[in-house]
Amino acid sequence: MTKILITDGMDKNAVADLKKYGYEVIEKFYSDEELGNALKDVNVVVVRSATKVREKHLKQALETKNLKLVIRGGVGIDNIDSKFAEENGIKVMNTPGASAPSVAELALAHMFALARFLPDAKTTMCEGKWEKKCYNGIEISGKTLGVVGMGRIGMELATRARGLGMDVLYYDIRKELDVPNIYKRATMDEILSKSDFLSLHVPIKKGEPALIGEKEFQKMKDGVYIINCARGGVVDEAALIKALDSGKVGGAGIDVYVEEPTANIALVKHARVSVTPHIGAQTTEAQERVGAEVIEIVRKFFEK
Repeated sequence: MTKILITDGMDKNAVADLKKYGYEVIEKFYSDEELGNALKDVNVVVVRSATKVREKHLKQALETKNLKLVIRGGVGIDNIDSKFAEENGIKVMNTPGASAPSVAELALAHMFALARFLPDAKTTMCEGKWEKKCYNGIEISGKTLGVVGMGRIGMELATRARGLGMDVLYYDIRKELDVPNIYKRATMDEILSKSDFLSLHVPIKKGEPALIGEKEFQKMKDGVYIINCARGGVVDEAALIKALDSGKVGGAGIDVYVEEPTANIALVKHARVSVTPHIGAQTTEAQERVGAEVIEIVRKFFEK
């Protein structure tokens, strides 16, 4: 019987369906020290962002050669040493379409929160204050949104932004993309200099420099709003705080961090930052889609 380990939780109906199809399912989170040993006894491991499947874990799994498939319930696979896995006969797959609408809607939610001072207003009202005149916000309609990374999430966000009356520019390193002409392709420098809101939807590998740092902030409009629901490390957190303090950046919506849980309290508590604890895919609908895609992947892999 194929044995599946689910470390970071999955939709309960999907778990039930896996069992119905005859798979043995283990739902348990393992610490970094325990994970490698656990992988020796399973054929599939399904992870989200909390579990990091590193080379040392995979080496332990190779001692028995039972592990055949690693599935990331989500888009990015940077928490898996996929190159080492594939080189050693362990397939790595993800569920790229499942969470795209949810992440796009969170990015949009951060945009609204910043434009209308929602984090500040909540805090001051909880303190018994009524600072109506302090919160003179802006409308999103008519503003320019720059999307860096026009994949599934970028497209979902662009569609919603266009419906709200925004102009959308996008930058992507891929040359061949099926993107409607209503969205204008731009260079990275054009994106930086023309965007009122800049939303990032790109991966980053461990050890790579941040895509957005001091040099990039200097090229932006004064008062630009930055949204990062992609990966921690895409934006240099120290440079972002500096840009927020100077007023170069009018606000930032952040869902992902260099370290998670983050210890960067200066960023979290900054007056012009809207923060969430990596909840981009945390919707009922996204988790249902993730579960459905995981089932499809497993069945195709083992029932060829």
